[in-house]
Amino acid sequence: MKYLYYPGCSLEGTAIEYNLSTRSLMQALDVELIEIDNWTCCGASAAEATSRLLSLALPARVLALAEAMGEPIDILVPCSACYLNLKKVEQGVKKDPDLLARLNEILSVDDLTLKGSLRVRHLLDVMSQDLGAAAIAPRVLRRLEGFRIAPYYGCQCLRPYAVFDDPEAPTSMEPLIRSTGADVHPWHMAGRCCGAAHMNTKTEVALELVNAILTDARGADAIVTVCPMCQMNLEAYQRKIAKTYAEEAFEQTILYLPQLLGWAMGLSEQDLRIDLNLAVSDAFRTKLHQTEETRRAG
Repeated sequence: MKYLYYPGCSLEGTAIEYNLSTRSLMQALDVELIEIDNWTCCGASAAEATSRLLSLALPARVLALAEAMGEPIDILVPCSACYLNLKKVEQGVKKDPDLLARLNEILSVDDLTLKGSLRVRHLLDVMSQDLGAAAIAPRVLRRLEGFRIAPYYGCQCLRPYAVFDDPEAPTSMEPLIRSTGADVHPWHMAGRCCGAAHMNTKTEVALELVNAILTDARGADAIVTVCPMCQMNLEAYQRKIAKTYAEEAFEQTILYLPQLLGWAMGLSEQDLRIDLNLAVSDAFRTKLHQTEETRRAG
């Protein structure tokens, strides 16, 4: 099993632990990731505010580079914002030949041509649909019994393209989590918005949204995410939110899904770079290390 791989900008900077843990997990699952040659930024959330055409041309360039590699396989994208941008072009050129022609006019400057032949897949899509719990469970070396995990999907991996899960009641992470021996935290915020980049422009709105998510996650050992923006918002503002809303302090651990699954499968903290996460509580780390002691004792 192999996929073309588009890490995107965040995964080479502020979310490098997501990149490294994804690569480590896929290697452990015997999945080959082939990084797209000379990939560039997809435009993230900034390009569309500048130019709609630019916001389409940037991901179109990535897709054209992927096609030029001659691998007729799906493109795996961990970042939800990158996935959304690439998926928008994938879907758009299939419906609008004029858009495809306009984008190819732009891409011709770099001697590139987009055919629209490749499918863009989110990491969670691949993990839940192509691999599934059946691929994880036999490889689990550290059972996570006694852990309660809150799966957080956010917006962009499910909306507006409801390809692999229900955006209003998502469940695709749940079998993966249960395959490790952990329980799923019962909550109502799995598909709610965290505010995304509004944390910088409409801070009070985003803080209120994140407060609701963190509050509903009380009682969970960790929240697990599949989006760098969600991860950052849930990690970095816990103290500020507690102070703003006069709540008791949050000490909520926030992990990427590959980190949780990778740990259960026996990968090291260095493989998963849990040390780079901004919010891993002492209590969670102690409980995590107990799974390794149990493994060695067994």
